[in-house]
Amino acid sequence: MKQFSFRYGSGSVNIELDEANILGVLSGKPTPPIADIPSALSEAVERPIGSAPLKDFICPGDRICLIISDMSRFWMRQDKVIPPLLRYLYTRCGVKAEQITILVANGTHAPGNEEDLRTLVTNAVYDTVRVVNHDCLADDLVYLGTTPHETPVWIHPAAANADKVICLGACVHHVMAGFGGGRKSILPGISGMETIKHNHAYSLDERAFRSNPRIGNGKLEDNPLHQDMCEAAGMVKNLFMINLVMNAEMQLAYIFAGHYMESWLRACEQADAVYRTLVPCKADAVIASCGGYPKDMSLYQGTKSIDNVETALKPGGTLILLIEAREGGGPPEYFDWISSLLDGTMEDRLRSRFTIPGYIFFLNCEQARRYRILMLTSIPPETLAPMGIRAFSDLSALLREANLTDKKMYVIPNASTVIPEVRQEE
Repeated sequence: MKQFSFRYGSGSVNIELDEANILGVLSGKPTPPIADIPSALSEAVERPIGSAPLKDFICPGDRICLIISDMSRFWMRQDKVIPPLLRYLYTRCGVKAEQITILVANGTHAPGNEEDLRTLVTNAVYDTVRVVNHDCLADDLVYLGTTPHETPVWIHPAAANADKVICLGACVHHVMAGFGGGRKSILPGISGMETIKHNHAYSLDERAFRSNPRIGNGKLEDNPLHQDMCEAAGMVKNLFMINLVMNAEMQLAYIFAGHYMESWLRACEQADAVYRTLVPCKADAVIASCGGYPKDMSLYQGTKSIDNVETALKPGGTLILLIEAREGGGPPEYFDWISSLLDGTMEDRLRSRFTIPGYIFFLNCEQARRYRILMLTSIPPETLAPMGIRAFSDLSALLREANLTDKKMYVIPNASTVIPEVRQEE
């Protein structure tokens, strides 16, 4: 027997497993972190991909909107990148603090309070630069036009009225958009609710009540949701992108900057190289942690790990997932969909009044039909039972129920940075 440690919330839990049954302990490829972030950032923006250097892109008198991610993505540690980026704007571009607005791309998430904003940008930055939350329901959003996918694009006025827009985000795999980051800073990041709903409705298959087979982790080609996001981002004038790629330990490993698509696609390639892991076969069971807080802050965020690791699991296999979920389902609406699940109205409601929490809830129910999901979590068992997910607060009880004897399994200590891929026979 061997003991394995898994992050859970702000702490960790240990599980003893029979080594003879373990097919592999999966992690992203070992990648050293950036030792000098200011120097790496300067190199990226001065030698950008498909764009003029940032010091030539920015004019001294420009009004600048710097778009950053919200607290649900604090793992990308923008607080280490924003101060040197602002110093660069001040010293190399001749910009003053009062010309800059930092816009938090909340999408449909609740806005952060002052403590959250200070955490995201640092106290020194918060005290000198205007920092504002995006509100997707605000009445002063600016209409840019309609995409070829028929999505009306409304965005925050700070970005619409800026002379130059800089997006700072991290590139990771995403079950709906293929990859996160990049154009997602615009849609859904700073878009209106109508814009976001119309775009995300492409997550559903038009012909059957299921997830659209054209979307999925790493899928960009023919992905309508991704294509629509790109079209929306293309409507934003004078856009410069800074893309971060984290290593398997969630440390900053790469920075790619420049054209909003070209630099981001390069980041996608690198993220795939870090996170995609070849495995010999699918397993009877997978034991995985999301990587602790904030990755497992809620089911809405934590179940992204299912999207990542299910490629390593046989149909009907056992998935043991560690999600503390101190914020429950996440958006209050997430668990409201249980009533529609129970009374059979989910399809009608989701198609006519599509919401992102509603789709994530539906996706989790889909996954629970494909696999036997046993979850260590703070959420009560009776809450998750209608979805088909077994919840446990006691690890020993969970392991007894899992009955891992003779089950071949993969151990994934941080499922947020691993994409298993079954090796094809030559």
